[in-house]
Amino acid sequence: MTITPTAAAVEHLTPERWAVANRLLIRKALAEFSHERLLDPAPLDDGRWSVRGDDGAVEYRFAARRFALDHWQVDAASITRHRHGSDLPLDALDFFIELRSTLGLSPEVLPVYLEEISSTLAGTAYKLTKEPTTAAELAVAGFQDIETGMTEGHPCFVANNGRLGFGVDEYRAYAPEAATGISLVWLAARRDRATFTAGAGLDYSTLIAGELGEETLARFAARMTDLGLDLDDYLLIPVHPWQWWNKLAVTFAGEVAQQHLVCLGEGEDSYLAQQSIRTFFNASHPEKHYVKTALSVLNMGFMRGLSAAYMEATPAINDWLTGLIERDELLRGTGFSTIRERAAVGYHHRAYEAATAKGSPYLKMLAALWRESPVPSLADGERPATMASLLHTDAEGRSVAGALIAESGLGPADWLRRYLDAYLVPVLHSFYAYDLVFMPHGENVILVIEDGVVRRTVFKDIAEEIAVMDPDAVLPPQVERIRADVPEDMKLLSVLTDVFDCFLRFLGADLATEGVLDEETFWRTVAECVRGYQESVPYLADKFAQYDMFTKEFALSCLNRLQLRDNQQMVDLEDPAGALQLTGRLRNPIAEY
Repeated sequence: MTITPTAAAVEHLTPERWAVANRLLIRKALAEFSHERLLDPAPLDDGRWSVRGDDGAVEYRFAARRFALDHWQVDAASITRHRHGSDLPLDALDFFIELRSTLGLSPEVLPVYLEEISSTLAGTAYKLTKEPTTAAELAVAGFQDIETGMTEGHPCFVANNGRLGFGVDEYRAYAPEAATGISLVWLAARRDRATFTAGAGLDYSTLIAGELGEETLARFAARMTDLGLDLDDYLLIPVHPWQWWNKLAVTFAGEVAQQHLVCLGEGEDSYLAQQSIRTFFNASHPEKHYVKTALSVLNMGFMRGLSAAYMEATPAINDWLTGLIERDELLRGTGFSTIRERAAVGYHHRAYEAATAKGSPYLKMLAALWRESPVPSLADGERPATMASLLHTDAEGRSVAGALIAESGLGPADWLRRYLDAYLVPVLHSFYAYDLVFMPHGENVILVIEDGVVRRTVFKDIAEEIAVMDPDAVLPPQVERIRADVPEDMKLLSVLTDVFDCFLRFLGADLATEGVLDEETFWRTVAECVRGYQESVPYLADKFAQYDMFTKEFALSCLNRLQLRDNQQMVDLEDPAGALQLTGRLRNPIAEY
């Protein structure tokens, strides 16, 4: 019997895969909600743990190991569900309904959150159809093979692959794990309704000629001529295909009808979606720029749009940061660098700008930026990989980090120290020397690896993620927007939360579970890295005393609590510190060292 394309689109949704996906998601929910103290598991006599639903009748039992930073390593195979003595199958949607009050899920948030969970489960089911890749194979794979081979998503968020707005056919076309080549749609936007900004040494004509080439530009110009228009009167904007079909062709219909916007068709190059879903790597020409596009899809607490007004300062912010790094001897010495967002373009829809407030999704539907590729900067023998891959584990429970350690031939602690010197030291020095903080999670960092050893790191997603917390810092006017007013007692959380709790917590537990490196040695090595950095810059001693990395404990900042409270806009970007959900304290794992 022939399966129709309509039916084939959901072939990954089978009872067997759905059961596995539900078990894996409930495992993560039990672990992360226990970490965030939404759940308070009770110990059982057999060494297992118990969590009860709101009504007290439903019970989940599971085995888990507890690590530093109150990390719960839950054994997925051990999870069972019971009601009045009867065993029940695991069902993630039931889990959230049974615990809705405990988790603080309001009637408004709950159904949308269930939709995000359903989409995350469907994504896991799709990933289970792929040929299994061992951690050792993935560790030495190509840059984009690693990017599209990730299976977990953000390590903290439970509903981390919502992508609300994608249909199943669009999921298969645009999700990074689908690894499908994508052609971007190009629009011509009237210059009096669009803005373009570029970094030093780059202009519009040079950028567009380099990205599109003479043949494509000639095709676009001919299309405009056929319409009685002149391409020189317009700016070109690359657009996510989903955004064109689902938003711009409808929501911006008047702009198209009046030829303020003209659809020119697709470009020639093939792109691959990155983990962040709206950023594309040029697979046809890896040396060309990444392209980041607006995408009006709800994913992990935000609509993933791009603001035309917000983007104007992006190149200037990147140039400022590049200059700072180049002038700092210590940062240069670590090999630390960024891939600059070199240019940005955005369209101003006058009606929506008149009708809506700053921050509205309607102001974030049509903009794009071009970010440097890391490929041209690689030396012979160097290979790039997303830092998120360190936390990837294969079906046998082996991690990519463990595979890299094996490839390097170094002792695990020695390998870890070299990685920390490349990753953690630039984060620390930026904080202590310049009050400058990044969002250095796994997806925002590219590791440059040679023979299994991390030689240096490259940070990305600069203009939307960095902040300067010094109210007296002298910043160029066009860079002023990155200044953030953060209470003194919360400043160090940019390292203790973003690095320790949201990344190293998982890496340390994974290496210990795998038997590669014990937890005590892991955190002692982190402490030695911090201490080594501090000894190298004695002139910052006062700052080290003011913001003590060896403080005995620090506030627990909860990411899932943000999403459970408001999964449409979980943080006010004008006041990110004010939106934090702080619950209790965590013992600092390096304090004793």
